[in-house]
Amino acid sequence: MFLGSAVVFLLASLVAASVHIDGKSQSVRVSSSSVVFPISGNAYPNGYYYVAINIGQPAKPYFLDIDTGSDITWLQCDAPCAKCQPAPHPPYKPSKSIILCQDPICTSLQGSGNLLCKAPKEQCDYEVSYADSGSSLGVLLKDYFPLRLTNARSVAPQLAFGCGYNQEVQDSSRLPYTDGVLGLGLGNTSILAQLSHLGIVKNVVSHCLSGHGQGFLTFGDEILPKSGITWISISSQSTHYSVGPADILLGGKATTIRGLPIVFDSGSTYTYFSSRAYGSLVSLMKANIDSKQLKDAPEDRTLPVCWKGGKPFKSVNDVATLFKPLTLSFTKVKNVQFQLPPQSYLIVTEHGNVCLGILNGGEVGLGNINLIGDISLVDKLVVYDNEKHRIGWAAANCDRLPKS
Repeated sequence: MFLGSAVVFLLASLVAASVHIDGKSQSVRVSSSSVVFPISGNAYPNGYYYVAINIGQPAKPYFLDIDTGSDITWLQCDAPCAKCQPAPHPPYKPSKSIILCQDPICTSLQGSGNLLCKAPKEQCDYEVSYADSGSSLGVLLKDYFPLRLTNARSVAPQLAFGCGYNQEVQDSSRLPYTDGVLGLGLGNTSILAQLSHLGIVKNVVSHCLSGHGQGFLTFGDEILPKSGITWISISSQSTHYSVGPADILLGGKATTIRGLPIVFDSGSTYTYFSSRAYGSLVSLMKANIDSKQLKDAPEDRTLPVCWKGGKPFKSVNDVATLFKPLTLSFTKVKNVQFQLPPQSYLIVTEHGNVCLGILNGGEVGLGNINLIGDISLVDKLVVYDNEKHRIGWAAANCDRLPKS
């Protein structure tokens, strides 16, 4: 979920936090390894991919939406919860210390202009908003995150996250949602950054989203392939996983859609183009449609642009040959392209129509930013390497967990 606004916390104090290793409390750094989480979900109809994360002592599982577009991890919290949404599990019950305004994690807000604190011993509140009009408000705290590493060791670091007691969602018709959000963005508040500060894993996260409702998420780089990944540098001044600029090719041919700044965001269900690029793309798509086989379907309001055939479609594969592949061709790096076959930008609705899964970002306040969301990340291994400030991708079978 791309942030409209967010409170940002620095985590320098977490480096010295206690870590449980193989059941024993230790303060030393542990050797670098990786963590692998199975993924569940889909772009349509659910609209999100999630992992199960164990939190607390005793540990309880929670389903968290994986989101490389935001930093803060939060759970619906039994606080009391003013606006809690129905969720798969009961709200989280805080068992560890609430972070106070005097804590370095919170006092770092002084330099960012987000002055939520009025007194040093008040609780440290957070507020995060998303482009889809969702939001979460709550308090920052710490608790144990038990993890099993690929080197067979067990750790349980105390990590900072949000205890959310006021949530807003865009569409209440598709509940239950997840229990919260796993923020994996560039910021120091992300769970990954905290684990990296503790020396548990390198600051590298990857995901592989399957079109069959599964996939995997990894922290660290120990089990990633050593070759076959296409890499591009993250924009140095960006606070998000931004790359570019990129030109759009349709069917391998150049278009007038050029110079797009691109952000990779696993928290966004669909891909979003800026208003001008979106308008041009829709015009190109319609100009290349075979009007004998596809007709406009304005009655299907699943997404803004839909078509119907002579009979209902069962899957995107039924209609893929009627559309041309799209390509993001990055102009400042030689021979670097991100391929979008029809399966990466179309959905087939419950009505049997096919709809364009690329939406107008201008309508949700994204301005000139172009988001690559879940629909376009399916069946690709995508790696966010914060150690080397780069993003990589490769075609992959996301139905199988990687071997440690």
